[in-house]
Amino acid sequence: MSHFTKDFVSFFKELKENNTKEWFDANRKRYETSVKKPLYAFVDEMIGRINAEEPEVRIQAKDAVTRINRDIRFSPDKTPYNTHIGAVISSAGRRDKSVPGVFLRFDPEGLYIFGGAHGIDPQQTALVRSAIAEDPEVFMKLILQKDFMDKFGELKGEKSKRIPKEFAELAEKYPVISHKSFYYVGKVPVSKITSAGLPELVMEYWHTAKPVKDFLSVALNHH
Repeated sequence: MSHFTKDFVSFFKELKENNTKEWFDANRKRYETSVKKPLYAFVDEMIGRINAEEPEVRIQAKDAVTRINRDIRFSPDKTPYNTHIGAVISSAGRRDKSVPGVFLRFDPEGLYIFGGAHGIDPQQTALVRSAIAEDPEVFMKLILQKDFMDKFGELKGEKSKRIPKEFAELAEKYPVISHKSFYYVGKVPVSKITSAGLPELVMEYWHTAKPVKDFLSVALNHH
């Protein structure tokens, strides 16, 4: 049985057109039934599946699911709600996005599956660079592996314009070292969100990315 009905996607499509408190209040029951309840059940199932392979991931859906309300305090865009919802599944959940795990983002376009070392600080970037520099070919092999490339494409992340001296020479041959963050994104078509096989599909992406995620976890000493 599928976790999500077509109304899960319709809700976000309509929210995009009607991003107001009035509309949301009028559709709050629908949000609880079509979005929140099935999402929490789905995320709990995914946490259970991942926990079976990584016992340190002991969070619950409430620690993982992102907020539907936008933080508009410092934003020029004053629309009150996010038009997507997601979950950060790792040992830290959404509390610490620098811990490599899997971030699922559902929106009207599809399900995006992110992973890697995103929100990391300069110290953490240096740790990853050092780990890559020890044997760059090991890391390149992981990110150029065919299944990884097919599902996630190229490794993403903002690059430093100036790179510390000790990495400069290597960065010429391995430009990946100049990244400030190291993440990847895959996309599952919107039609798959309502399919009963969605948990298996997400796990396929998770397994494909696991060697890259593990490399980054070790580099950041989260293992």
